[in-house]
Amino acid sequence: MHRYPQITIAIHWLTAVLVVVAWFTAVGGRHARTDPSYVHFTVGLAVLLLVIPRLVARWLGAGPRIEDPQKRWLDLAARAGHTVLYALLIALPLSGWYAASRLGLSVSIFGIGLPSLATPVQGAPGEIADLHETGGTLILWLAGLHALIALWHQFVLKDRTLERMNPLASPD
Repeated sequence: MHRYPQITIAIHWLTAVLVVVAWFTAVGGRHARTDPSYVHFTVGLAVLLLVIPRLVARWLGAGPRIEDPQKRWLDLAARAGHTVLYALLIALPLSGWYAASRLGLSVSIFGIGLPSLATPVQGAPGEIADLHETGGTLILWLAGLHALIALWHQFVLKDRTLERMNPLASPD
């Protein structure tokens, strides 16, 4: 198998779009309490739901075999980068849910109310909310780096890496 399964490709690109939408719909600081972005909450939690089948597929080995193994340090760097991206795809929605709970906001996904993760406070929601904001920017930088590395593989190393996740490429 040279390409990922179509469902994995669809989840990958949907996740990427949702991360960008979440970033653009974020409302920080005092505005989060007075004018919360429920689109941001829903999109963020959708990212959390999408990461579950991605991780299951990854653990089950649903990815294509690497035909030309890289140098060991490149392989380790790729694994570390993917691990950080997956960690952020889990931590950001959970920390956002926690921060919203601290702000006293109700959180729901697709109309289904979710329980509060923390007791509401009157002041700032705390360090987790600050880390959530920083992590939101960090995931965009890492996703951009991820895309640049994929382009480097495709056009400099010419190893057909982009074809593995290209929804428009012809199947093997």
